Amino acid sequence: MGMFAALDVSQEETAICVVRQDGSQVAEAKVPTCPDAIADWLTARTEDLERVGMETGPLAVWLWNALTERQVPIVCMDARHASGVLKMMPNKTDRHDARGLAQIVRTGWFKAAQIKSHDAYVNRAMLTAREALVGMRVRLENEIRGLLKTFGVMFGKRVGGFKRRAEEIIEDELAVAPELVPIFEALVQARRDILARIAALDGRIRAVAKRHATVRLLMTAPGVGPITAMAVVAAFDDASRFRRSSSAGAYLGLTPRRYESGEISRNGRVSRRGDGFTRKCLFEAANAIFCRNLGCPRLRDWAKAIAERTGPRKAKVALAQKLVVTLHAMWRTNTPFREVVMA
Repeated sequence: MGMFAALDVSQEETAICVVRQDGSQVAEAKVPTCPDAIADWLTARTEDLERVGMETGPLAVWLWNALTERQVPIVCMDARHASGVLKMMPNKTDRHDARGLAQIVRTGWFKAAQIKSHDAYVNRAMLTAREALVGMRVRLENEIRGLLKTFGVMFGKRVGGFKRRAEEIIEDELAVAPELVPIFEALVQARRDILARIAALDGRIRAVAKRHATVRLLMTAPGVGPITAMAVVAAFDDASRFRRSSSAGAYLGLTPRRYESGEISRNGRVSRRGDGFTRKCLFEAANAIFCRNLGCPRLRDWAKAIAERTGPRKAKVALAQKLVVTLHAMWRTNTPFREVVMA
């Protein structure tokens, strides 16, 4: 009789539960969150282990790769699906969660989450780091503007950008309060250092895009630069994941929610499920197509027609969904962008 196991992973300890095909419990324990400790415990106590499950989480990628190397039949379950089952238990503990997950693994009533390749996670880490640095730059600029208002200095806009205006304020308008100069010089220097790190990451992103054939292919689409193309490639990792390109939009949360019960049947707003950063990049690309003449008149006219009926924001979301479907089809067929007559 085959056996099934589940892991409830935390930073320090992992709860393990093993059950038989008939649902009876075989063993359970808590071990350190270490691939060797988990694999050794399972090997010592199970002979015919068919499947081991765990939820998606911060440590899921590392554990999945490490346990797969140790010949453990590990699968990663969507945490949203598992949560619905675990809520039925009156008491929430790590052991109870492991028992519930083991029963889910035994019955097969779960949706497996795909673990992407190492390169996909490296590229995504690069994009995430750049996004974090851009956020720091924006927060520093807002902090400088806000602090200056306290002393009656309006930053405003000047020819030459933020750097030149900051230098003017430090040299001239803060002369009456010299004790403030070191404070704002520190903030401006921090902004300058962050800009240097962003430029360094931009150089690495361009270098990766130049070497990566799929990224170069997706960049043939209008409005799609190296960051958007890399975000799409890192989000999907494998074009064969979807049998139809139309599923790509739903994967990134760009399709409407659906609610149907009895006589009620309606569509809601877009679900916003999946990768938020990639969805943001696609929306920015759609905004560029919508607001600028990028040489794709049929695509732009299609979005403009939607904007006349529902408004520009919904039109840009629809255009982002159309764009990701097009990018997936390009990737799957290895075909550069060609504008066709829109339906």
